[in-house]
Amino acid sequence: MLTDIALLVLGLVILLLAGDALVKGAVNLALRAGVPALLVSLTIVAFGTSAPELLVSVKAILDGAPGIALGNVVGSNIANVLLVLGVPAMISVLHTSSCDTRKTYVIMMGATVVFIGLAYTDLFNWVDGMVLIFLLALMLADALRSAHIHRREVACAAATAKAARSAPVEEEEIEGADLTVPTWKIWIYLGLGLVGLPLGADILVDSAVSIAHELDVPETVIGLTLVALGTSLPELATTVMAAVRRQADVALGNVIGSNLFNMLAIIGIASFVGPIPVEPETLRFDIWVMFLSSAILFPFVFLNWDMGRRIGLLLTAAYVAYVWAVIA
Repeated sequence: MLTDIALLVLGLVILLLAGDALVKGAVNLALRAGVPALLVSLTIVAFGTSAPELLVSVKAILDGAPGIALGNVVGSNIANVLLVLGVPAMISVLHTSSCDTRKTYVIMMGATVVFIGLAYTDLFNWVDGMVLIFLLALMLADALRSAHIHRREVACAAATAKAARSAPVEEEEIEGADLTVPTWKIWIYLGLGLVGLPLGADILVDSAVSIAHELDVPETVIGLTLVALGTSLPELATTVMAAVRRQADVALGNVIGSNLFNMLAIIGIASFVGPIPVEPETLRFDIWVMFLSSAILFPFVFLNWDMGRRIGLLLTAAYVAYVWAVIA
């Protein structure tokens, strides 16, 4: 058991490092090739940061353990809200009222309803995958349109600032972008990412399946807890550091975007690899916990509530109670 846990941690570390390397390499290669920065941020960064979860899901299906794939997505969405927002809120107040995430939140809740509806067919197959990928394409197209409008506004503001000889308006930075990195290092990043991701996924899934067999529990339980928690650690670490620096105002938007991508992209793509059965217990309990954890964000999105320490404590306690219920 200890060996399997150590291998699971090793696989997770390899996945996270390889995913980071892939994002750095792909982003900088695309920028060097003249791909617009806007398109890079909406596609390469979005898919690259979710590559570890995607590889884990695909590997789990190929190994005959689809419960890990579904559990990873459902468990990650629950952890994103209750833990990734809860822990930082206990450190410092998250001023979620300053973030306008209403449109994205409505889209996420709509996608969640569709996801649950498809789950009640007891199986995610390629047809369901087509539905999810279609919704993902619509979301990306809308994001691209909104980003174009935002960039035009930024350009106009920059031109106005220049004419008035005031401070220039800075554009958002792209994750992983570094125009000074040499070309040979870009190819090393890509190589490490392309080799490390399948290697890490292979180690993590094999060890997770072994742990499930030794504990005599369904693979879904391991996916909902160990695997989901592990793949949510980067978001948790980022948000905690932002809270320490009093810069966690955008955490809510990041969580909503991550949950959307988990449901639409990861399960959507993984469904083409093989069918993903939905266990009755997942339908009765876990998937509704995922829905409720998303629904409780309503006052923070529409009523301009901030997340204080009490809210953070309640969210974190709810996550601990959920994990305890799943294990028990």
